[in-house]
Amino acid sequence: MVNSPAAPELVIKPMQEADLPDVLEIERQGHAFPWTETIFLDSFRGNYRLWTGWHGERLVGFAVVAYLFDEAHLLNLCVSPELHGQGIGRKLLRYLLGEAALDHIWRVILEVRVSNESAFHLYRSEGFRQIGTRPEYYPAADGREDARVMALELRD
Repeated sequence: MVNSPAAPELVIKPMQEADLPDVLEIERQGHAFPWTETIFLDSFRGNYRLWTGWHGERLVGFAVVAYLFDEAHLLNLCVSPELHGQGIGRKLLRYLLGEAALDHIWRVILEVRVSNESAFHLYRSEGFRQIGTRPEYYPAADGREDARVMALELRD
């Protein structure tokens, strides 16, 4: 079990293109409408930050953030579904927020599906507040789903 005292700590590293097969597998398991390999490849540019979380040799989660001037947009945060609830998403989130602060980012924004209550509560518990909604933002099995827009100010 990952949470046992003998389990390795989560190690967070920059994503490499060589990580994409494992990233894509986690993405497919975690989302009904997953990102494609092309979308991930397009994210390997200077204004993006891509992070992976590892337990030993196993990739267990990742995050993709786009920077625009002094604002960051969290585009994707995903953890292997069988490891949900073990704090991996929270650790990835805290790490990327810390890196954003070091990069002089003043605000992080994100969208989260209205139906994704666990992610919404994670973000809220880390200080994000809902600042709006985007109607019909996400594809859904029965059409489209609204997104909550959330933001966290990292400095005044």
